[in-house]
Amino acid sequence: MRLFDTLAREIQDLSPINGESFGFYCCGPTVYGPAHIGNFRTFVVQDVFRRALELGGTPTKHVRNLTDVDDKTIRDSQAAGKTLGEFTAFWTEKFHVDCAALNCLEPHIEPSAVEHIPQQVQMIEELIEKGHAYSAEDGSVYFRISSYPEYGALSHLENRDLDLGHTQSQRANDSDEYEKDSVADFVLWKARREDDGENYWSSPWGEGRPGWHLECSAMIREYLGESFDLHSGGEDLVFPHHENEIAQSKCSCGGDFAAHWFHITHLLVEGKKMSKSLGNFYRLGDLLEKGASANAVRFALIGAHYRKQLNFTLDSLHAAGEALDKLHKAERSLAELAGQDVAPSYEELIGLEDKGLFEEAWIGLNEDLNTQRAIGAIFGALRRAENDTDPLTQWKGLHFMLNALGIELPEVMEEVAEDAPEEIQALAVERWEARSNKEWAKSDELRDKLKDLGWLVKDGSGDYSLEKL
Repeated sequence: MRLFDTLAREIQDLSPINGESFGFYCCGPTVYGPAHIGNFRTFVVQDVFRRALELGGTPTKHVRNLTDVDDKTIRDSQAAGKTLGEFTAFWTEKFHVDCAALNCLEPHIEPSAVEHIPQQVQMIEELIEKGHAYSAEDGSVYFRISSYPEYGALSHLENRDLDLGHTQSQRANDSDEYEKDSVADFVLWKARREDDGENYWSSPWGEGRPGWHLECSAMIREYLGESFDLHSGGEDLVFPHHENEIAQSKCSCGGDFAAHWFHITHLLVEGKKMSKSLGNFYRLGDLLEKGASANAVRFALIGAHYRKQLNFTLDSLHAAGEALDKLHKAERSLAELAGQDVAPSYEELIGLEDKGLFEEAWIGLNEDLNTQRAIGAIFGALRRAENDTDPLTQWKGLHFMLNALGIELPEVMEEVAEDAPEEIQALAVERWEARSNKEWAKSDELRDKLKDLGWLVKDGSGDYSLEKL
């Protein structure tokens, strides 16, 4: 695989440092509420990345953290009248449910910030000892950016007219602004405050809690070591989060840290930045309530190259559903020609050599994880596959690429609920016809009418189902 590197600003070959398995770290969710589709674009693209490595024959070690202590989790847990642990456990479970619905592989290791506070304290002690950090009068500890001349290389700060201190305070936690030697220095340990409630831990500098940036460095060191293959996250994490990770990690324990940096571009919704005030702020549950399938959401989220800004629209979601319908019908046709009833498993497809007509799609995916090119090549291959003399090879090649993209096709069509009254079934049929004719407004209107009457319509691949609310 070849992938664009944020630090080098070029596409580079990927290979495991240890020659065996590819170790990579993904910045995970802050578990204080449901993740939105912008978050999931990042997680789904990272999932495709892992699948492409594994199906290509490279074992992986996937580490993704949970941020379960920071300003937001503490603030919202207290507002909810719950302990921090109870509050974050609830939202962690919700995140896992959404990940499963979107067919994301579980990380091999999913550490939490709270579970690794001793490791974070140890790292701060090392930074102080080496002169890279200092404690303030209130008991907070800060990283001294002036002690690390390479700070800013990842985000190319040297090429920008940037007020470092202003950007830090705007894009990191505002409360990270205690007594500092320099406005640019960032917090490693935050002294206990009254509004923290019972959420504090002991340290050599007094009671408090780690700064947000430190947790990833400590957990990477614990599970991937001082030098590892790749670090990934959304583009908003390049600065200051990942810059701070590099500085504190290299200054405390040495090593090369990440050999490769992989960042995913944010999406727009209906051509605008996603915002609750604009009414275009979508969580997975919101889209499922509108009748979309999680499979269609995933397909829509990988429809554009990860380095391009995806414009997510309800029309694109409808189009994703239609594309899945076509894939399902084509797969059933190939399966019949190949005499196959049960799709091969993910494990059975690892290292598949002969991908038939779908080799071009595989090449596209391995060239900077170009999902858009891969999807186009899949449909191009399907137009020729049914006339090929070896349908079994083509059927396996199609399933190889579907697994690489994480797209699941149902084995059987879902049926309309038998207990639905005739008038409900009639409305559902009318809605399906409107959807098939791309009359989206009418389709949505009928869906909402069914919901008002107590029925949820769910679009599958080539059919729909009705569920009593």
